[in-house]
Amino acid sequence: MTTTQEKDQHITITAAQEKKLRELVQYVSVNSPFYRELFARYNIDVASINTLDDLNKIPTTEKDDIQKRNNDFLCVPAEKIVEYTSTSGTLGGPVSIALTDKDLDRLAYNEYNSFLCADGSKDDIYQLMLTLDRQFMAGIAYYSGIRKIGAGIIRLGPGVPALQWETIKRLKPTAIVAVPSFILKLISFAKENNIDVNSSSVKKAICIGENIRNNDFSLNMLGKKITEAWDIHLYSTYASTEMQTAFTECSEGRGGHCQPELVIVELLDENNKQVEPGTPGEVTITTLGVEGMPLLRYKTGDICMYFDEPCACGRTTLRLSPLMGRKKQMIKFKGTTLYPPALFDLLTEREEILDFVVEVYSNDIGLDQVSLYLVPADNSEECDHRIRAYLQARLRVSPHIKYVTPEEIHKIQFNEANRKAIKFIDRR
Repeated sequence: MTTTQEKDQHITITAAQEKKLRELVQYVSVNSPFYRELFARYNIDVASINTLDDLNKIPTTEKDDIQKRNNDFLCVPAEKIVEYTSTSGTLGGPVSIALTDKDLDRLAYNEYNSFLCADGSKDDIYQLMLTLDRQFMAGIAYYSGIRKIGAGIIRLGPGVPALQWETIKRLKPTAIVAVPSFILKLISFAKENNIDVNSSSVKKAICIGENIRNNDFSLNMLGKKITEAWDIHLYSTYASTEMQTAFTECSEGRGGHCQPELVIVELLDENNKQVEPGTPGEVTITTLGVEGMPLLRYKTGDICMYFDEPCACGRTTLRLSPLMGRKKQMIKFKGTTLYPPALFDLLTEREEILDFVVEVYSNDIGLDQVSLYLVPADNSEECDHRIRAYLQARLRVSPHIKYVTPEEIHKIQFNEANRKAIKFIDRR
């Protein structure tokens, strides 16, 4: 695509977004108690919001706002709501997101685009290794998007490697949708049971919930461990329940592609100013086309970078980097600043560590402390020494380590309220 074509496409996308933005601002000013009050408090003239630059006139919205006033974000009467979903409650209490019929159609369109971006087609069969109940929006989104493509679906749910492999052997899916750390467990089970992963029908994996890449888009240790054992193509995806939109990689693996017809994305610094490409900022979204609970300038708490040069796949829209961390989960530990994903990468890297949970708490003087629950490869002093020396070398500080059994780590990671494995516990 030529530079002129790229400019023309950018102008077209911007014009379409600005039209939808004007419609959205008018819509929430009439139908959303929260935004109606916000506009009145800050004397915002709805007619003055015409361009993307005019978004700066509107204060940002944060998760605390939705947690405190969840129902005030609703723009439709209860009888129009056909689906209630909720966030996982990772950062505070869960938030309910209500969807109308129109919102469900939009959600399906979003994942239809996402799976096509990840080289999906009607000839594929997807085995869904994730929660499909418990108000989990992603489960219904993946299911609806795959249906819209016309591909096959196997709704197996999370866990149980034996059942996953039995189903792969019997129904021959071409793709799986799974948390990357669970794919490692599938590989481990296969090795223990003489299953040749590379002779299976599975050729690609849509990876959810965890990073598989470093910030330069190279595979991180988790991604490397998967692909070294299993010759499958990995596609990363990033989304949140509140934004009702996904950013999914194409085969180039150079970031999650934005769907500009569904969302306006800003990456903001501490002063709520747009950062430059390649600079970390807080992902802030304005939903387009949402009927039930639209959001304006919603700060997700997620820290990413963005890139706006054209992708080799031909798409010219903004791409997001892997999730660098969550603003509220930043750890300041003995002079070292850490985000959980970076710590997860370090722990995944070692063969001596089979599984882990990171716990952060405040000590008596309010400083962050880190405890690691680790499942060691063996209980020898040599294994313990290697783990401690490695963490000291990489972190330059020594967290508290508690060794646990696979059964004990499973109890920590899962309880009846959780729909995905917990790797990070914040007790601050």
